[in-house]
Amino acid sequence: MTGRGEPPEGPPDNPSGWDDEYRSLVFDESFVRAARLQEFSAKERMGRHARAVRSLPGRGTRRRRSRAGIALVVLIALAFASAVYIGFRNPYPAPVGRSAEPLRSTVIPLAPEGTVPGGTAESLLADGPAAGYRSGAAGINLPPVRRTENFSDSQVTMALTTAKDYLVDSSLDPDVLTGGVVRPVGRLLDPDQTAQFDRSMDAPADDGRHSAAGWLVRFDPAEVELADPDIRVQGTLTYAEAGADTLEVVSDHTFTYALRPAAAGPHPVDGASLFTVRRVVHFLFDREDIRLHRLEVRSAYVQAGPQSCSAGTTGTLHPLLAGERADTEGPRGTDPYATGVPAAALCGKLTLRSPTQGPPQGPDASRSPRSRP
Repeated sequence: MTGRGEPPEGPPDNPSGWDDEYRSLVFDESFVRAARLQEFSAKERMGRHARAVRSLPGRGTRRRRSRAGIALVVLIALAFASAVYIGFRNPYPAPVGRSAEPLRSTVIPLAPEGTVPGGTAESLLADGPAAGYRSGAAGINLPPVRRTENFSDSQVTMALTTAKDYLVDSSLDPDVLTGGVVRPVGRLLDPDQTAQFDRSMDAPADDGRHSAAGWLVRFDPAEVELADPDIRVQGTLTYAEAGADTLEVVSDHTFTYALRPAAAGPHPVDGASLFTVRRVVHFLFDREDIRLHRLEVRSAYVQAGPQSCSAGTTGTLHPLLAGERADTEGPRGTDPYATGVPAAALCGKLTLRSPTQGPPQGPDASRSPRSRP
């Protein structure tokens, strides 16, 4: 019986067996690994339109991919290092932070010369000095906007819009006027002025810095209420640069309210009267304020009447209503020998103009910034 490794007809003439014509047809392991094609398995060939073989990446391809990956990692590392270097070597200095200064305010009551006229709210608004004024926020118009040397037109627009929002919230919001709400106004302030604003609301003082009337218009709801929600407004907004990083906006607006006594039950139809507040407010904006929709109230000049000169105006305004007269007392006395911040004891005489006359000039009209052409 022949051995297991021998064919039936005996051992081959050439024991090695691989130098014959079949040697060239036998693939050793190195040849298989170097092959560029690989046959699909039987299961893979069962798929429809499957090809018989697939290409395999060669060693050269793998080397090229490896080199490309290394090059990509090196490029990313170089880009990151360059960004870090430029960040530390930035030739442009970082903007210097600016702290908001305290508000300076002046509130002047305007005393009438005689009896406060009364009537229906509609007739007083239609025929009185505010007949040509617009209603509510429509009376606070933005000027034509163009970029300045250091602020774009969009930044100027944002500053003017924020100033308008402040005026609407502090002069037209019924909850602020008679409801004792202050949050709509305080949320627009620079954080550096929050403490001053809170103290002015909680403990107002006639020291030129903590008068509530310098920040907003507020009436005592136990004394008066709005006879008509139609508040008439007229005025201007102007802007100019106050520095390379600061934009100044000046508001000069007159607000006319129809008021009546606060009382339960029906009110007399002709028991309304007009109350006028003129506010000249200087706002400052740095770039951070513009971006965050907030502002700094630098100064406020307020005239409000009819009121008695002796009426306190630090917390709430105290209007004289239809049929009332101002008392004979003058402004509260001022002691020049007293220490501390002097009281702002000022009073004016209320003189009404006809509806055909133009608006009065403000205290800083000649120095108010104007929008650039």
